[in-house]
Amino acid sequence: MSLPAVPASFSGDFKAHSNYSAPVKRPVEPVGKYFLAHATRTLRGHTWSEYEKLEASKNVKSVEESNDDDEFDEEQSEDLLEHDPRDWKTADLYAVMGLSKLRYRATEDQIRRAHRKQVLKHHPDKKGAAGGLDQDGFFKIIQKAYETLLDPIKRRQYDSVDFNADVEPPSPKEKYDFFEAWTPVFESEARFSNKQPVPSLGTMESSKEEVEAFYKFWANFDSWRTFEFLDEDVPDDTANRDHKRYIEKKNNNARKKRKVEDNKRLADLVKRANSEDPRIKKFKEEEKAEKARKKWEREAGARKAAEEARLKAEAEAKAKAEAEAKAKLEKENAKKAKEAAKSAKKKNKRAIRAAAKDNGYFGAEDKATLIDADIETLLEALSDVSLADVAGKLNGADASAAKSVLDAAAKETGKSYNFFG
Repeated sequence: MSLPAVPASFSGDFKAHSNYSAPVKRPVEPVGKYFLAHATRTLRGHTWSEYEKLEASKNVKSVEESNDDDEFDEEQSEDLLEHDPRDWKTADLYAVMGLSKLRYRATEDQIRRAHRKQVLKHHPDKKGAAGGLDQDGFFKIIQKAYETLLDPIKRRQYDSVDFNADVEPPSPKEKYDFFEAWTPVFESEARFSNKQPVPSLGTMESSKEEVEAFYKFWANFDSWRTFEFLDEDVPDDTANRDHKRYIEKKNNNARKKRKVEDNKRLADLVKRANSEDPRIKKFKEEEKAEKARKKWEREAGARKAAEEARLKAEAEAKAKAEAEAKAKLEKENAKKAKEAAKSAKKKNKRAIRAAAKDNGYFGAEDKATLIDADIETLLEALSDVSLADVAGKLNGADASAAKSVLDAAAKETGKSYNFFG
C-alpha cells in the first residue's frame, strides 16, 4: 500500500513543538477468559463446538455433585427442543434454561445453577447414551441462552423483547377485581423503569394524593426498553459498506418505530386503568358532592341576600309609597288651603266692596263710581291678612263705623285715594 503523494506546495520544513518523552519498554500479554478460551481451543486444536462440549462436561460433573436444583426441573416443549439453533434468538431463552417462572427476576446465581441443570439434562453425550442423538441443536441454544442471560447488556436487550413476561390487562368485557387484575400488569411493566422504586397500584384505601402520584409517575414513565435484540444481523463482510449502512439504518428505524408503538401501548394501558379505577370514580363522586355542598351553601347565602334585598326593597317601596302619599296629602291640603284662602280672599273682597254699596256710599251715591275705584285700589294694596282683618271689622258695622274702618285701612297702605284717608 503506497502513501499519497506530498502536495507540491509543501515546503518540507518541520518544527518541533516539544520533545518526545523517553521510551519505556513494558511487557504486554493478553489476558481474560475469552483469550484463555481462544488459546485453549488453539493449542488443543478444538473447534468451537468441541470446546463447548468439553466445557459442558465440566458443568455436568459440577451439577451431578449438587442436588439443590430441583426448582429448575422444567420440561421443555417438543417445539422448543426441536428449535433450529441457527434461529436461536427467536427461542424462549428463559424456558430453555428452565426459568420460565422467574424470567427477569432470576438472579445470576439462579442462571448459573439453571445452566448446570440443563447441561446435565441435555448434554449430547448424555442424550447419546439414552439414544437421543438429535438434541445437539438444543444444547447449542442452551449455551447461547446462558451467554445472553449472564451478560448484563445482552440480558437487558433480551428482557426488552421478552413478551412472554408481559402480563396482559383484563378484557374490558369481563367482570373482575380491579386491584387483583391490574396489579400484576403494572408490576410487569415496572421492570422497564429507569426510576426506582416504582410506586405500587395500592388498594381501595389509598389516599387521593397516593393515587394521583401513581398515575403521574406512569404518565411520565421513563422506560429503558429498547429493541436491539430484534435487529437484523449486520453482515461482517466489509466489502459492501453501503449494504451494511443500509441494514444499520433499517434496524435503527425499526427500533424507533417499535419504541413509539410501545410508548403508545403503555399510554393507552395507563389511560384505560385510570378510567376503570374505582378510586378515581369515588374521588370524582366525592368532589361532585363537595361541589354540590359548596354550591348549596353559596346559593343559601345568595337566597339569604336575596331575601334581605327583597325585604329592603319592600321597606323602601313602602316608605316611598308612604312618603308619596304624605306628599300627595300635603299637596292636596295645600291646594285646599290655597283654594280656601283664595275663596276667603274673594269673600273678604266682596265684603269690603259691599260695605260701601250697602251703606249707600256713605251719602255720596253720586260718587259711587269713584268710591268703587278707590275700594278696588285699596283691595289691591291690602295683604290677605289685612283683607281678612278689614272684612272682620266691617262685619255688622254701621255706615259710620264702616267708613272709619276703610279710612284707617287706606291710611295704612300709604297710597292716595279720592274718598279715603
